[in-house]
Amino acid sequence: MTPEKQHKYDVAYLKMAKEWAKLSYCKRRQVGALIVKGKMIISDGYNGTPTGFENICEDDDNYTKWYVLHAEANAILKVAASTQSCYGATLYITMSPCKECSKLIHQSGIKRVVYAQKYKDDSGLIFLEKAGVELEHINQE
Repeated sequence: MTPEKQHKYDVAYLKMAKEWAKLSYCKRRQVGALIVKGKMIISDGYNGTPTGFENICEDDDNYTKWYVLHAEANAILKVAASTQSCYGATLYITMSPCKECSKLIHQSGIKRVVYAQKYKDDSGLIFLEKAGVELEHINQE
């Protein structure tokens, strides 16, 4: 695929991830993720509570509850429960990954991460770069 065509796809998938983020019940920040392999979406996710828990992400002091799953973790876990594999896939995410999710991304075999906004802590991006994961920041503001 030419770089121009790849960029066009990257922008489109990020827009889809942004729409997916709107499904999150979190009030502080809504994040969406898509995992794409061979031009096919193999998984999706948004930040939220685990299955079976109430859809309230913040506590009474407006802090995110410790057990809220991040969008990319939800997407990777969906793949783990399927017959698909993340190996060689691209992760599209509306917010760059934290350090904890970066470990999951690398370990799952995702080779490329395209993100829209930069998270305040860039240690996840630094880890992914060190791990050889290709990173692309596309600001859609």
